[in-house]
Amino acid sequence: MDSDSERQPLLSQTKHQDQPNNGGKSHSHKSELDEHKQLLNNALYPADAFSGTSYWADLPASEQLLWVKNKAREEAKREYRAVQQLAKAGILRPLREYCRTYALPGAGFFVEGYVLFSVGNIMPLFKAVWPQCFDDTVVCSEQSIKAIKYMEIVGILCGQLVVGYLGDAIGRRWGLIQDVCIMLVGTILLTSMWGLSLQGWTIMYAISIFVFGLGVGGEYPMTGTSSIEGMKGSEDRQHRGRSACLAFLMQGWGQLANQVVLILLTVATSSSHSLQPPYSEQETQITFRVSFAIAALCLLYFLRLRIKNTNVDSGIRANRTQNNSAGYDWVSFKFVLSRFWARLLASSLCWFCSDFAFYGMQIFRNDLLQLVTGTSAREADTIWLYNLINIFCQLIGYYMAALLIDYKPYGRRRMQTCGFFAQFVIYATISFLYPVLSQPGPGAKAFQALYFFANFWVQFGPNSTTFLLAAEIFPIGIRSTAHGFSAAVGKVGALVATVSFAYIGDRTKFILASVSTLVGLFLTLVFVPDTTGLDLAEMQRAWGFVTQGDVADYHGVAVHQQHLSTWERLVRKRMKNYEIDSDRKQRLDELREMYAKSIEDVNSANHEGGEIDEGLVRYFELEAKLRREGLETVSE
Repeated sequence: MDSDSERQPLLSQTKHQDQPNNGGKSHSHKSELDEHKQLLNNALYPADAFSGTSYWADLPASEQLLWVKNKAREEAKREYRAVQQLAKAGILRPLREYCRTYALPGAGFFVEGYVLFSVGNIMPLFKAVWPQCFDDTVVCSEQSIKAIKYMEIVGILCGQLVVGYLGDAIGRRWGLIQDVCIMLVGTILLTSMWGLSLQGWTIMYAISIFVFGLGVGGEYPMTGTSSIEGMKGSEDRQHRGRSACLAFLMQGWGQLANQVVLILLTVATSSSHSLQPPYSEQETQITFRVSFAIAALCLLYFLRLRIKNTNVDSGIRANRTQNNSAGYDWVSFKFVLSRFWARLLASSLCWFCSDFAFYGMQIFRNDLLQLVTGTSAREADTIWLYNLINIFCQLIGYYMAALLIDYKPYGRRRMQTCGFFAQFVIYATISFLYPVLSQPGPGAKAFQALYFFANFWVQFGPNSTTFLLAAEIFPIGIRSTAHGFSAAVGKVGALVATVSFAYIGDRTKFILASVSTLVGLFLTLVFVPDTTGLDLAEMQRAWGFVTQGDVADYHGVAVHQQHLSTWERLVRKRMKNYEIDSDRKQRLDELREMYAKSIEDVNSANHEGGEIDEGLVRYFELEAKLRREGLETVSE
């Protein structure tokens, strides 16, 4: 068997070799046999997932760790060389490529973070300028002020459910386009909202943020699915998680951008050109309206890009062609509910636990920052500057998640486990030591550090992994629906926290947050599978056996114990069908059938996203030639 370093990681990357010299027939046969063997190895045993013919997760622990480290080092060197090549073409080319590949797919989350977190960011300014409404609630009802927070989450929840279904029914592209259109309408409403009284204004504020939330909700299933479905082969196995995380973390950059814009606009419009109060009504009107108008301009640009993107539906079109269906995949939907309900339970309830703690802390972060800084709710300057530290801590967590989420010894499940555990320890510590931490001085500084550290683990943990896993662990035909449902359950957790936290003390908030993360930890350990290193095509192949009622006939790596949850291993015994040698024969038969089908209708197979490629065609052409000459082929 050829060594890993002698093989290309992708079948499609294997180029046709020159025909051998007819002068030496034995040399010709040997060359063709070697090429035939090489092509088969690339198809069945890709070098980024196999050591020889052994799957990486089957290696002994010491060998496995060494193999993973070597592969990670090789891939890091390859990417470093690629960045160097880009830099030679222009010093800003690496940044441009990063934005094109990762930032633009997450553009919707950038605007989401920018606008939605402005509800909390801008509140100190509103309390300072209109205290009779937003602080003392003399001229505005307390319910209308709370409704702003509630309607934001309800809008997101509705969008996740509706657009999640539409993304599978009509396709990702139109889902992405309609999301931007709805968010654009929402930002226009936010920019121009007005009322005959402050009470009327707050009601319009709640309606506008609800409309915007509908578009934001759709971004979760649409970006979650489209950010991973366009990847193939080695890129999919090694960097799928990173691609989704780097799109999702644009939410953090949106938060940062909004806070910076508010600071700059406040300084620019202030008569003293500083952040120090007092702030006038006119200055505040200009600040918040211009900040929302900037979001509207960004959405216009993103809408243009999404209209031009016509390739985002290739995966779901191929699935419909394979299943001879033109509409919603009700067969997969039925099997997920009846036989894989534990995965839906895991993805949705873990998201609930994560959002309960995360949004509970974020929605009321201003109150918490007032507590630890000793400032008034109307001192926007101090709260904003401390919030910048909070956002930077989260961004570090986002990037750490993107860095390690595809690293096999750590991966999705361990990252989510560690994130929940770290949050539990921090929140439990804060609740236990609250009387000391809530006092000015060293206690308050320790409180600040713990709070910021907890937000780091939110992003370097369940907030990133729940977004990714909800898209990966379901079949492509209902992937958007399952992701939207899981995200909606998460927003139920955010809504429960937002409502309940308004009526309880600060210490109790941390107690409930610690309980929530402990439950999330338990659910992760029992029900969450680990898809690190497993490509989407193989998972979809396994789902094909499930929907055809042939679960026992699938023997591939998707049922390896490495990729199954504790529940699936110990209770459902799904790893019992794993047999790599049987899978080899099965996969070869599938490739042969695919090749035969491509001969009948090549254009249809290629256009609809079939897995046929140049290397596979070459393999079967060589096989036919060798058999005609009476030689034994690799597959025999």
